[in-house]
Amino acid sequence: METPDSDIVFQSYGRCCNNPQFFVDFYDRFMGTSTDVRDMFRDTDMKQQRHLLRNGIMQLILVARGMPDSKLRALGQSHSRSGYNVRPELYSVWLDALMDTVARHDAEFSPAIDGAWRRAIQPGIEMIRNAY
Repeated sequence: METPDSDIVFQSYGRCCNNPQFFVDFYDRFMGTSTDVRDMFRDTDMKQQRHLLRNGIMQLILVARGMPDSKLRALGQSHSRSGYNVRPELYSVWLDALMDTVARHDAEFSPAIDGAWRRAIQPGIEMIRNAY
């Protein structure tokens, strides 16, 4: 029997979380994509932001594994135009930065793992994006 994408992603994320530098590297990569992205984090406590990211990614994975989506819906509201105003086009930039960072930190990373991540968390990302 084939391993579900959400299980592959859960295991991959566990390997990434073994190194706290994963979250630092993600933000270096994400903020390096544009001045707009950098400006969004200008007055941000990055230690706290990395903690929020760790939990947010876990929520995407848990929803992919069948958990309720209430926390993702709340994330969508907080990131909408009436909240942090995260423009919809930035979610693909975020996902690409995440996958580049996973590739660097998951010793077992492969194109199959990349595909599993993208398939598993895309519905949750769309839920957040669609709240804009």
